[in-house]
Amino acid sequence: MPPNTTATTGDTATTGAAPAKSGRKKGRKARLIVLVLVLAVIGGIAFGAYWSISTVRASFPQTKGSITLQGLSGPVDVKRDGNGIPQIYASSDEDLFMAQGYVQAQDRFYEMDVRRHMTSGRLSEMFGKSQVKNDEFLRTLGWDRIAGQEYDTKLSAATKKYLQAYAKGVNAYLQGKDGKDISLEYAALGFTNDYKPEKWTPVDSISWLKAMAWDLRGNMQDEIDRALMTSRLGPQQIQDLYPEYPYSRNKPIVQEGRYSELTHSFQQSGASGTSQNTGTTGTTGTSGNTGGATGGSAGSTGTTGSSTSATSGSSLTSQLAGLYNVLDDVPTAVGVNGQGIGSNSWVVSGKYTITKKPLLANDPHLSASLPSVWYQMGLHCRSVSSTCQYDVTGYTFAGMPGVIIGHNANIAWGMTNSGVDVTDLYLEKVSANGYLYDGKIRPFKTREETIKVAGGASKKIVVRQTKDGMPLLSDRDDELVQVGKRATVNTAAPDRGDGYGIALRWTALDPGTSMDAVFALDKAADWSDFRQAAALFDVPSQNLVYADTDNHIGYTLPGRIPTRSSADDGSIPAPGWDSKYRWTGFIKQNELPYEYDPKRGYIVTANQAVVDKDKYPYTLTTDWGYGARSQRITDLIESKIKDGGKISTDDMRQMQLDNSSEIAKLLVPKLLKINLGDKNVRDAQKLLEGWDYTQESDSAAAAYFNAVWRNILKLAFGNKLPKELRVQGQCLWVDKIDSTGPVDDDTKVRECGERDADQAQPDGGDRWFEVVRTLMEKPDSDWWKTPKSGTRPPANNMDQLFRRAMIDARWELTAKLGKDIDTWSWGRLHRLFLKNQTLGTDGPKALQYVLNRGPWKLSGGEATVNATGWNAAGGYNVVWVPSMRMVVNLADFDKSRWINLTGASGHAFSAHYTDQTSLWAKGELLPWSFSAKAVDDSTSDTLVLKP
Repeated sequence: MPPNTTATTGDTATTGAAPAKSGRKKGRKARLIVLVLVLAVIGGIAFGAYWSISTVRASFPQTKGSITLQGLSGPVDVKRDGNGIPQIYASSDEDLFMAQGYVQAQDRFYEMDVRRHMTSGRLSEMFGKSQVKNDEFLRTLGWDRIAGQEYDTKLSAATKKYLQAYAKGVNAYLQGKDGKDISLEYAALGFTNDYKPEKWTPVDSISWLKAMAWDLRGNMQDEIDRALMTSRLGPQQIQDLYPEYPYSRNKPIVQEGRYSELTHSFQQSGASGTSQNTGTTGTTGTSGNTGGATGGSAGSTGTTGSSTSATSGSSLTSQLAGLYNVLDDVPTAVGVNGQGIGSNSWVVSGKYTITKKPLLANDPHLSASLPSVWYQMGLHCRSVSSTCQYDVTGYTFAGMPGVIIGHNANIAWGMTNSGVDVTDLYLEKVSANGYLYDGKIRPFKTREETIKVAGGASKKIVVRQTKDGMPLLSDRDDELVQVGKRATVNTAAPDRGDGYGIALRWTALDPGTSMDAVFALDKAADWSDFRQAAALFDVPSQNLVYADTDNHIGYTLPGRIPTRSSADDGSIPAPGWDSKYRWTGFIKQNELPYEYDPKRGYIVTANQAVVDKDKYPYTLTTDWGYGARSQRITDLIESKIKDGGKISTDDMRQMQLDNSSEIAKLLVPKLLKINLGDKNVRDAQKLLEGWDYTQESDSAAAAYFNAVWRNILKLAFGNKLPKELRVQGQCLWVDKIDSTGPVDDDTKVRECGERDADQAQPDGGDRWFEVVRTLMEKPDSDWWKTPKSGTRPPANNMDQLFRRAMIDARWELTAKLGKDIDTWSWGRLHRLFLKNQTLGTDGPKALQYVLNRGPWKLSGGEATVNATGWNAAGGYNVVWVPSMRMVVNLADFDKSRWINLTGASGHAFSAHYTDQTSLWAKGELLPWSFSAKAVDDSTSDTLVLKP
């Protein structure tokens, strides 16, 4: 039975910054005045006025006329459209990428500089002692060291040449400029720090791929959460919260592709020595593994085999909670985080389109950041030849040459996070002389790192890693020093001593070739080229969808994906002292799933299972997304093409905006049958009558339903989770627990949540859809029981809990939106705030006002196709979004459409800072010019870069 809990305080909701709306000339003058006042507060009236006006004027990019750049071999044209999106024309590859570096630095250098300091563990040099902990952790991971190894030993000569040209362009922009000439943020930093930007290097560009790989690293968070749950939940309860993927209802990506042939040969030859367990839940009794110790009456998932239990004991819980906090801080530094990461991408064959050629759509889901993580641009050789090979357009990252997602003259491609498991946490038995491995003590590899701190003394740290390159993460946080001090282990485990350390195995900590893949994708001409290019994309592993002008469509899963022994499925921390838990190798590229021109005529990827677990011999992960979005997209496509229907470019756009709630379709019929005594609650219930389950921003029904859904999750699950997973500041009276489990004398203790509101559980995503769907078949389950709270009645079954949730939701929205339900709307709750990811998050409040924007009232929701995600545990504000949207028309590229979350510029007072956001919020797309004529027709400003 889940632990008995009683709430004593309300929930904590996420908050956003005050809005700062943009305008034209009159508005710009007003903004200058505001900026003067803000910086006057920061640095004194005289200095504030001087810096604000000079910075705003000096840091804006020159977009007309000509500029001389040393190092160019010929002139380069930079043509910007009305939204400031650049299209670059050159006559050599090196000139093209040098110009790309210059132009991106014009628009986004501050963002680029912060990113490289993040990836190299040098944030303290810019922002002082507040970032030392982040830097310690990032130095331990060593992203820039690995990037340097890639540059030295892995990348092709051509790629190195392009990276050098890009860096030359960035440095040409920096030459002769002070910080105030580059951006407003440097001017603000100048009052407390004498920091000066240094030259850009090729390694700075490569390192950003490590940051994105970290963001898309797979199931590490689930590993931690499952381990944390064991302090209060037993194996069956954890299994309830990680149900099987619903293969029969939500189809996997690959249904007609390569994996079926591989499976046939696998079955003919018998079990492979490198194949993996194919379980999907990662908890004892469901992963296909048995054994493991339990910790107290609360139970434990245990690690597989007989070595240890990695998931019980109050000390280990504390250590893993500390690890979570460190991990969570890292991506926040650049505005991207690993929670809720998803994406939609699909491609439809020409036989089902109006154009008779394929259509391809993509919208990656990331945390909302300002500026957007994406940068739109086109890279065009005036004449494609062996000396100038590129004619490509799409989305890239500021700080990186090439295009990551988009199209060239022959093919188009999109990406979604595959979610494959490329990380494992290992418990390590650490001693003064090293770590235990197969009965012997091995010495750590060590290196000393010096962290320079703006305004303070430098700090030295020692980084330890195992022989196979795993950094010891537990060295980097006080709570991780003594991992597993009271963790329950059996007699086969080594003596715990002062506890176990935690080490990380991750594919991105090995040098790779992903930078080569970017350039290869950009010039691929057909499916064969595309597949060869994708094979170089080792980290992060992504779902890649494909279409070409010859009317072919396809999908491939690239990546360096580990194989594990049958003893380990990668779902929970494993015993590092036993070699049988180490990775056994990597899946061969020709054995990874792909699909080409499937008979059904379309391919959908939206973070669902890549393959059916019974038809593929390797375990790619135990933690897929549960397929709510992917199946909805599939249903929308099927509904359009039935009876001979055809799909248009705008149909693809409309599908991206689908706001239908799958969980509402399941729950609302049940909710309408609940008898309610309070007239005010009945009035709210009536909002659901006739509701079509779409979450439009002006919908009162959507507001009430989502409040009910949030309260169902809170009552049934959230109040029963350990404090490490609950919202920070949310306090409950819970059963007391000691080292052996819950105390039997009904002793209650007050525990307050520890997790940020937008990262807490239950987050309300499609895993929770599946949890609730499954438990609705068990209406008397203990999960549906919750105690009385104040005047709120207790619940002893599902109907009673639903009734309680409807009551709680009514009064929650009364407090938030008012008593009159006619004034309610989903958009009033579900708002997007855009925050500058450094000074806009942690700077003075007045500066945050200047740098930040919002709110926007949004439609959509969690696990809908229009995935404006919110965290049900923390509140209703938007925490992650479709970070861009695109629809590529392979019949006529000039009829393709695209949009970015913010704008081309990172300058707070530029007209292009957030000029796309309102269009994005309404679901509109901009014209996407590709041909020379279309680009010329859309050009507003032309800058010529001269040698």
